This record gives sequence, C-alpha cells and structure tokens, in this order.
Amino acid sequence: MTRAAKRKSVLRAGFHLGAAQVVGLFGGSFNPAHEGHAHVVNTARQRLGLDRVIWLVSPQNPLKSKADMTPLEARIASVAPLAGVGDVVSDFETRIGTAYTVETLRALKMRFPAVHFVWIMGADSLAQFHRWRDWKELAALMPIAVVARPGQSMKSLRSPAAAYLRVKRRAERQARLLPHLEAPAWIYLTAPLNKTSSTAIRAQKTAQK
Repeated sequence: MTRAAKRKSVLRAGFHLGAAQVVGLFGGSFNPAHEGHAHVVNTARQRLGLDRVIWLVSPQNPLKSKADMTPLEARIASVAPLAGVGDVVSDFETRIGTAYTVETLRALKMRFPAVHFVWIMGADSLAQFHRWRDWKELAALMPIAVVARPGQSMKSLRSPAAAYLRVKRRAERQARLLPHLEAPAWIYLTAPLNKTSSTAIRAQKTAQK
C-alpha cells in the first residue's frame, strides 16, 4: 500500500487503538491546516516517541468567529496531506456532538482506558489556554506537550495557565517519559520554528481576490 493510500484508509474512519499505545491528540479548526501544524505534530511525535497521532478537526472553535470558518469537509481535506502514515484524521467531535475539547478528551479516555494519551498544542494555544472551557480539568485528564511557535515563547510561558501549572512542568530531557506520567504533567518542547500560520494564509487568499 502506498503512503497516500495508507493516509486515505484512515481518513474519517472509525479507529481502534491498542492497549498501552502512546497516542498524541492534536485538535484544532485547521482553517486551513498547514506545515506549521505538521511541524508541531512531528516535533511531538519524535520527541515523545508517539505510536500515532489523531488529528481532531473541530466543527467550530468556540473562541473563533463562525464567519471566517470554511466548511468542515474542506478543513479535513487540508489536513489529510499533512498526516503521517498510521495517523487518523477524524471528525470525532462532530460525530459525538462535543463542543469543547475537555468533553472530547473525556470521551476518548472512556473509550480507550488503556491508551497513554498526550494532548499536543502549539505555544500559541498555551498562551490562551486559560480561556478554554474547564482547562484545569483538561490538564488533569492527560499529560500535555507544548511545542514552540514563532513569537509565542515568552507570552505562552508567562500565561496564567503556565503559571498555574508551573510545578507540574517537566524538563525537555524527560520527553519520552511524559506519556506515562500521571496528569497534570506538561513539557515545553523547543525546536526549529515554522512561521506558517492559518491567519496569514487566509489573509493572503483575501488579498488575492
């Protein structure tokens, strides 16, 4: 099976996760998905030793305007070329009707209690993490890997969420241990930066019209 065929086989499909697998969860509106997202996922995959990643394409980010959101199908299609072999690109949130990440993570943990999950986010998400619904509960559900993003280092590490979770932060050298630690536990992963952003892509498309 070719790499493209393997990707297609997991797109939108119901997925099964084996016991004791180490699985990264990466959620977002992906409006659209881009190489910056892939950079975050691949950094986490390599540093944490993930078996696979589930890309959770949200029907609507509660913190973003609905007016700027492209249809779900188009956003899923933008993710597909970026997903690694064996990854899952899923509309799980739409299927089960969850509106907030914390609800989605609760559902996944109940469905796969023996899987070692890690929530993956870019540093830009950490900077506003304190605005998410029940973010403290979310942090207690599973370990979190935060990957550096351009211009976000100081802002994210000085954010209310980072301050609250300060004593739960682990050193980068412990990255491989993170998926097996009891939450709350988190790590900040530095890496070469990718400057691509969904906002810039949308602005460029608007300017070209």
